[in-house]
Amino acid sequence: MNYLEELNPSQRAAVECIEGPSMIIAGAGSGKTRVITYRIVHLLNHGADAFNILTLTFTNKAAREMKERIAKITGEHEAKNLWTGTFHSIFSRILRVEADKLNFPQNFSIYDTDDSRSLLKTIIKEMNLDEKIYKPNVVHNRISSAKNNLISATGYAKNEELVSDDVASGRPKLAEVYLNYQKRLFKAGAMDFDDLLFKTYELFERFPDVLYKYQQRFKFIMVDEYQDTNFAQYTIVKKLAALFENICVVGDDAQSIYAFRGADIQNILNFERDYPDLKTFKLEQNYRSTKTIVESANAIIAKNKYQLKKTVYTDNETGERIAVYKALTDNEEGRMVAQAIFEERMLSKAANKEFAILYRTNSQSRSMEEALRKLNIPYRIYGGVSFYQRKEIKDLLAYFRLSLNPKDEEALKRVINYPARGIGNTSIEKLVVLADKKNTDLWTIAENITRVENTINSGTRKKISDFSVMIQSFGVLAKTANAYDAAHRIAAESGVLKDLYTDRTPEGVSRYENIQELLNGIKEFTEQPPLEEGTTNTLDKFMAEVALYTDADNSDDEDDDRVNMMTIHASKGLEFPYVFIVGLEENLFPSQLSVTSREELEEERRLFYVALTRAMKKVSLSFAQSRYRWGQITYCEPSRFLAEMDQTVLDVRFANTREADFDGATEERNRYSKPSYNYTPPPGFTPKENARPSAGITADFKGDNPDSIQEGMEVEHARFGNGLVKQIEGKAGERLATIHFEGIGDKKILLKFAKLKIKK
Repeated sequence: MNYLEELNPSQRAAVECIEGPSMIIAGAGSGKTRVITYRIVHLLNHGADAFNILTLTFTNKAAREMKERIAKITGEHEAKNLWTGTFHSIFSRILRVEADKLNFPQNFSIYDTDDSRSLLKTIIKEMNLDEKIYKPNVVHNRISSAKNNLISATGYAKNEELVSDDVASGRPKLAEVYLNYQKRLFKAGAMDFDDLLFKTYELFERFPDVLYKYQQRFKFIMVDEYQDTNFAQYTIVKKLAALFENICVVGDDAQSIYAFRGADIQNILNFERDYPDLKTFKLEQNYRSTKTIVESANAIIAKNKYQLKKTVYTDNETGERIAVYKALTDNEEGRMVAQAIFEERMLSKAANKEFAILYRTNSQSRSMEEALRKLNIPYRIYGGVSFYQRKEIKDLLAYFRLSLNPKDEEALKRVINYPARGIGNTSIEKLVVLADKKNTDLWTIAENITRVENTINSGTRKKISDFSVMIQSFGVLAKTANAYDAAHRIAAESGVLKDLYTDRTPEGVSRYENIQELLNGIKEFTEQPPLEEGTTNTLDKFMAEVALYTDADNSDDEDDDRVNMMTIHASKGLEFPYVFIVGLEENLFPSQLSVTSREELEEERRLFYVALTRAMKKVSLSFAQSRYRWGQITYCEPSRFLAEMDQTVLDVRFANTREADFDGATEERNRYSKPSYNYTPPPGFTPKENARPSAGITADFKGDNPDSIQEGMEVEHARFGNGLVKQIEGKAGERLATIHFEGIGDKKILLKFAKLKIKK
């Protein structure tokens, strides 16, 4: 096939530029993956060795898709030799080869978030610190941030600014916790996820010969989603590319939404400073969405000051206007969205899986779930407990980890008494104390329990000794047998399979089935061609792969026909024919925490841009006038993002009524449809140009007793001004009033929160 003929002129120019530094600014839906794939093919066709091409992605799924596409064009053999994967998977692969230089075992364990926080909890307890102040998740985030900024534990302790911040937050011992955490990881022969970056940097910094080796190997480097890189990733990539400077970064500054994870948008905005002879290519044609969606997204992102200018366009059809659903409450918002999905599904004969509901925070899913269930619409939530985070799976994986690396302290503590073998918490604590006293690791004590002087009774010592012998036998098995044979025998001989099989409760049956599914996956892995010819797919190779799975790699069966629900962050990289973006309210979206600085507000706007550009055929927006937050009902203002959109493409819809039956609906619609509707409020508030506040209203305005307000009364509102109470519905304490305000129209307001003053 002539792959170049499948590309538009901009894409082709980007693909054909294979030498020197280049940057591809790829707008949403512009065929970015195709360009990266074909650029690799073009490199191979022009004499580059597959072993010399490094492609870094942010998900394993993206890496697999690229390899599969390349294999179809160049063949399996060439594709297999490419270094394509996530930052963490590629760097862990390097670290396993070079581990001895950093005094780590080649089969070092990789601690996930749960393992890391469990270890930190143990350390905090041992240091007699208050866990309510030194919360493991807070401490872990602080350490993670330090590592991503390449600050070691000793460097952290010497950094006056960081230490003073900790003192101010009531955590003066955090530097010591960080130091102890790193010592315990080293003792356990383990690295956490952040170490995979930090230790790679340390390796290249301390051993120039190793850096030179990989600079020579990776003559061509490509980085996908470059706008999402943090300081550590940026620094390592810059080091690797320093020799040949054949580096190509691909990304879209308009989709930089991970600052909270340490991503730095300046990496892409200032890329030209690092490489003055940079060639820049802009992919501006959107193949995904309708003109209405593309132009609406452009109008939004144009409001951002910090950006690389581009003009995204599409030759697709104009498409439908954007529906805006205005609800009285969050529950009503859920009902409107569910009803709209039900009707669109019938009208367009669409499948459930073609719909996505996107929200700013996970807590917003509740009202959506309830509404979907009432209409019997099946759904799935992304970001729930992933398969590899389920207890029974983690238990068996801990046996695998321990078999490969007996010094793995967290794995050892997890399974030494599972299934129950009479080694209680008291005995485990004594082992920990002994290990600390002798300045060694937990495994060394367990392995030598019968020869070490201790206070553990002889019966328990025998059980610990038997356990260590069993783990040693598993270690031999893991090195000699293929991954499936080793895994199945460990599952059986450890007692895990029997323990789960004998539990005949529905939950027990489900857990047993999950273990069988894990073993099925290992069987499939075993039967795949090995990465290196002449080798076997052993358990250590399977575990190296599993340890790097992320939520983005957990995909359910694509044939499963369910509505997709997820946060906007989780939706990045996905696309759906029909998208509903819910909760468009000030202090929710944009977030209350993000309206105090331009940088944070611009990230929220980029997040909205990402949400809009997930849609292919139709996008719908919704907001509620009130919602429960922290157990209290709060009144909500429509999001400023609604006002920033092209008002002529918005189709405003109201709850529980046809527009002809809703007094003031035309006036309300005009607030969203007239192009002259400008938005210049202080942070946190929406337009008020139609309001007519009464003279003399002050900030301490107080309303009268809401129970005394009756139909026909004239009232005064602090912001809407003078109004006439037209109708009151509902029982005492929950009375809902329809009030006609001068110059605004009708508003429906819960009286107990309205602060209305009766006009005498």
